[in-house]
Amino acid sequence: MLFNAIEGHASESLIKTAAVRSMAKAVYSTLNIGHFGLAFEHYTHFTSPIRRYPDLLVHRSLFAIQEPHGVDPGKMSRLERMAADATQKEISAAEAERESIKLKQVEYMQERLGAQFEGIISAVTEWGIYVEEKETRSEGMVKLRDIGGDYYALDEKNYRIVGARTKKTYALGDPVRFKVAGADLERKTLDYRLV
Repeated sequence: MLFNAIEGHASESLIKTAAVRSMAKAVYSTLNIGHFGLAFEHYTHFTSPIRRYPDLLVHRSLFAIQEPHGVDPGKMSRLERMAADATQKEISAAEAERESIKLKQVEYMQERLGAQFEGIISAVTEWGIYVEEKETRSEGMVKLRDIGGDYYALDEKNYRIVGARTKKTYALGDPVRFKVAGADLERKTLDYRLV
């Protein structure tokens, strides 16, 4: 329903990204906690055992449960340790993926210093606005002190910054045009300026 209502809107990508990020992440465990959203008392999920080790463990557990003697407590203890380890490795892999993408985005933009792009305001803070470039989704910051013509302050309640004198606003989801002012590979940060 929400995704249908925002289709084609300037902030569509931001809202969809925020919705996905707010969802609970999978945690691997031998404990049966069911599935809240599906209202199942007993639940497990797996894909192809070729894809991921946790899926292989689910398959092995299902085979063990079907054996006449069941699963011994020692094996369950080992499975719980493996599940916790798989959860931590998946978190680490997701963080590494985000870091590598950010690095490549900074490398890309570093070669385009001074170039102008179209973007969307992806976040507002008391020190600046973050802008995401439309094509590559490379995100950089426009510092408030670099926005000329007024003194801007954060209106946290309305997800925007407002000019003290002009009352001009820059709000979450607003389209903007910007140029690349700086790229720091070591810190994996991008500095943008509004144009």
